[in-house]
Amino acid sequence: MSIPKRSEVPVEFTWDTSVIFESEAAWEEALAKIPGYGQQLASYKGRLGESPQTLLEFLKLNDEVSLLGSRVYSYASLNSDVDLSNSHFQAMMGKARSALVGLSQASAFLSPEVMAIPEETLDRFYKEEAALEEYRRSIYQIRRRAQHILSPAEEALLAASREISGAPDRIGSTLRNTEMKYPDAIDSQGKPHTLTGGTLVPLLESEDRALRKDAFEKFFGRVGEFKNTIAATLEGQFKSLIFSSRARHYESTLEASLDRTEVPVSVYHKLIEAVHGNLDKMYRYVALRKRLLGVDELHMYDVYRPIIAGSDRKIPFAEAKETVLKALAVLGEDYVALLNRAFDERWIDIYENEGKRGGAYSSGGARPHPFILLNHHDNLNSQFTLAHELGHAMHSWYSKETQPVSQADYVIFVAEVASTCNEVLLMHYLLEHTTDKKERAALINHFLDSFKGSVYRQTMFAEFELMMGKMAEAGETLTADALCEKYKKLNELFFGPDMISDDGIALEWARIPHFFYNYYVFQYSTGFSAAVAIAKRILKEGAPAVADYKKFLSSGGSNDPVSLLKIAGVDMSTPQPVNEALAYFGELLDEIETLV
Repeated sequence: MSIPKRSEVPVEFTWDTSVIFESEAAWEEALAKIPGYGQQLASYKGRLGESPQTLLEFLKLNDEVSLLGSRVYSYASLNSDVDLSNSHFQAMMGKARSALVGLSQASAFLSPEVMAIPEETLDRFYKEEAALEEYRRSIYQIRRRAQHILSPAEEALLAASREISGAPDRIGSTLRNTEMKYPDAIDSQGKPHTLTGGTLVPLLESEDRALRKDAFEKFFGRVGEFKNTIAATLEGQFKSLIFSSRARHYESTLEASLDRTEVPVSVYHKLIEAVHGNLDKMYRYVALRKRLLGVDELHMYDVYRPIIAGSDRKIPFAEAKETVLKALAVLGEDYVALLNRAFDERWIDIYENEGKRGGAYSSGGARPHPFILLNHHDNLNSQFTLAHELGHAMHSWYSKETQPVSQADYVIFVAEVASTCNEVLLMHYLLEHTTDKKERAALINHFLDSFKGSVYRQTMFAEFELMMGKMAEAGETLTADALCEKYKKLNELFFGPDMISDDGIALEWARIPHFFYNYYVFQYSTGFSAAVAIAKRILKEGAPAVADYKKFLSSGGSNDPVSLLKIAGVDMSTPQPVNEALAYFGELLDEIETLV
């Protein structure tokens, strides 16, 4: 399987960034305006409490600047991500980052000055200037963190440090995506297969066990050569988090991270506890996998192989697209019309090419619409990835169309709900449209794998990230050997006695980019659990549940995330959604055991 160069990819399979800026010259013009906007923002320093009109003027200007900054950054980022080896676009990214840091510094006085306005004065402002109501939520989010807001000078210093604090992620991404080259993986017939970060999982899905084993060992063998460098970047990441959290008077990096999104720390710990309480079902899944693959020993390179023979049918992108559209029709004509726009207007960059960022994402912050990056392979997993990323995109679209700029962005905690809800609806559609026992078993197998990956695996990642945070906060060095030891023990706990935790898996932490995203991964698990509950309600109740769900999609950041999910009928302040989701995992295990 050869990977094309970016220049060889047909334009219809690429996204159209010209809707952001029609040319690089237009982007440069916009970039050049940013320092002037920074000066305008800075001109309000010391004045935000003088009158409701002055405060409103600043907040509206800040919205305008945010939109421009988002466009400038998105254009550079999207073009960079499709070819990380292109130094020209890397330079553009550097310019965009520096410009945004400048804006952040220019407006760093916002939080301390809003904090300094007396409560009675702010109440008077709201009464005298009705338009300020649009910003009540934003102002509340600043004032609720009173003990963590610093002086204007200190805020400016922290803002200036953000470009430095992003360095570990940038270094790690460059290393993983452009500089780490892998030897070909060899199959049982001696045929070579290109091995990259993007092809690893497809190769691990192969029926050829010799190929799976060789791909696994060569990939992690190569990762092992860089383990000390990657560990150093992770230590840099956590040192940065510690610096910021302690400067803002938080007890831990976890508390600092979750407080930004108004998620109680207890939710994180309850997730880990709930999943630990359901590891018996994970062990059943592993035992089933071992039995159906017919192996004496189950290894980590056997984890991605479909356990139902014939379940790796080729699904071209065109077919995946049509199936997803049919599956999501339950969400209404307006939703499907928007999906068609995403395809017709080239919101999506579909196939892998040399230097392209691995994985998949939806760039929800982009304007005038979200953009979706895929590395599509013609298989069931990629079909579900398409549905997943479209869910992200629709969430972003509905929120930005409904909410004012200051409240349009939703927080990470709810970010995985819409995407996973689409996956659950797609699974239901596929199961409803097959009478073949083998195909049904294959689909359930895929869904079990989704549970395994999104709830069990991501919770394992979350627990490992928590371990790293505690180590760093205690002054321990995050050495590669220490991380390998802890990761392997955690892998053994989560996969249980029927899985051989090969030496290579101890290095898996080194290939996970999400460890640079600041306690992000636990939200895959909570989001998946919430999504299962929402999708089951939609399928059971129909129109009323769809209406509530779209209200949730349109809510952006207009309330705290736990309250937003209650709109759609889910209470994540309790472990109930996680326990119910894993109970459903157990029911699916029961069914597949009767089918095979």
